[in-house]
Amino acid sequence: MVAKRFPVEAGHILMFARAVGDDNPVYSDAENASAVAVGGIVAPPTFVQASAQFDDDWALRPRIGEPWFGSGATASGVERSAGEGGSGLHAEQHFTYHRPLLAGDVLSATTREGKTWEKHSERAGTLAFRESITEYRDAAGELVVTARSVGVKTARVVR
Repeated sequence: MVAKRFPVEAGHILMFARAVGDDNPVYSDAENASAVAVGGIVAPPTFVQASAQFDDDWALRPRIGEPWFGSGATASGVERSAGEGGSGLHAEQHFTYHRPLLAGDVLSATTREGKTWEKHSERAGTLAFRESITEYRDAAGELVVTARSVGVKTARVVR
């Protein structure tokens, strides 16, 4: 993921917090957030994942008028060929905060590959793990959040 510009806005923080069912006032009330020494409205821990919507090339973002590999038992418009082997899934996600993420911050994100490794599964065959590391920096270039994601691809489909 490469978000060249990711504005962190109070309204987006409020909607994100509501969407995940978290009514902590630090996500909506600047006075409350300042009283707990955060310095303003703070973003929830997983908020940086929303930056994907600011990446025009993000593969999982739906595009109007184009087939999209959605979720569920049947993809919503994209068919997999029989020879494509197994499937992939998101296995882990970790966030390291170097400082609180606040409303008003404008971030950029860059992603690099991390470690890779394999394990064996009786049902799925070889499991290929791949780590991806995304760094979110503020307008001054200071590191705010490091996100580490691990995906796994199976050698064969497990039913």
